[in-house]
Amino acid sequence: MDIPIIGMTVLWIFLYGYLIVASIDFGAGFFAFYAKFTKRDDIVNNLISRYLSPVWEVTNVFFVFFFVGIVGFFPQTAYYFGTALLIPGSIALILLAIRGSFYAFGNYGSKDSMVYTFLYGATGLFIPASLSTVLTISEGGFLEERNNTVVFLAQELFTSFYSWSVVFLAIVSVLFISAAFLTYYSARANDQPAIKLLRRFALIWAPPTILASLLVFISLQRHNPRHFENMLGIWWMFGLSLLFFLIATYLIYTKKNYGTAFILVMLQFFFAFFGYGASHLPYILEPFVTISSAYTNETMGMALVIAFIAGLLLLVPSLILLMRLFLFDADYVKGNR
Repeated sequence: MDIPIIGMTVLWIFLYGYLIVASIDFGAGFFAFYAKFTKRDDIVNNLISRYLSPVWEVTNVFFVFFFVGIVGFFPQTAYYFGTALLIPGSIALILLAIRGSFYAFGNYGSKDSMVYTFLYGATGLFIPASLSTVLTISEGGFLEERNNTVVFLAQELFTSFYSWSVVFLAIVSVLFISAAFLTYYSARANDQPAIKLLRRFALIWAPPTILASLLVFISLQRHNPRHFENMLGIWWMFGLSLLFFLIATYLIYTKKNYGTAFILVMLQFFFAFFGYGASHLPYILEPFVTISSAYTNETMGMALVIAFIAGLLLLVPSLILLMRLFLFDADYVKGNR
């Protein structure tokens, strides 16, 4: 395997880590607002707060690694994506700032503020929606080069069925992943009222997740036939993703092994996410950027691979330690400390 492929694989692992960790965080914020709005915050919000308190500040570490890495490995991407993401990227950064600020205000200031809780919950859905435009733009058709200048076709993006299907998938996936994890987390706390409510959320958002996935497949066939054909060539990855989804949903429905169910949800998105990424190669941004055309020099590439693998080996054990010391500590998870 050559260095560009290794580099992209490492970056995709970081992005997958962000997908899972951020989804739990974003969805938890929305569920906290929904519970407060429906006067059921006494059931789940203490549990959600116990999860968010140790991890909310480290959620974006995976995203920062990916962002720095993509520019380092493939500098040409900054030229094209810099224009395309000026609007959605700026919106995402503003939403991230609002989210972090109002989490701090809501937890260390006005704890009972519905406005703060709403802003924290709403941004949890708008951020993945705005970030998902990166995947949409990478499929091509939304950028043009005119007189050696990159032009972003905003109207095409905002009127594209494929674009909105990806946004829909991003939102419902966040809610499904988060609900599946929080169901498991409430089971670890042996909090029966929270289990009942969060389990219902997981089952509610399971069908829309599959529906959104099908919409993405259908719209991608029309938008980018090359990528769609490549996905059919590795159909087994998406077949495994569907299988893991069905088993996970069955376990949640039958109230069994919530921890195993969440692991299966992670595997579901792992195979779907890596299947999508593998079938998109060699393009990073069609038709302008490929992993070979945008790749930095060999020396820099090798140094970045070593640095990012070392970062991954440092980050993953740190998160495991964080979970052992706080999230899954027997006393902490039950709210005894």
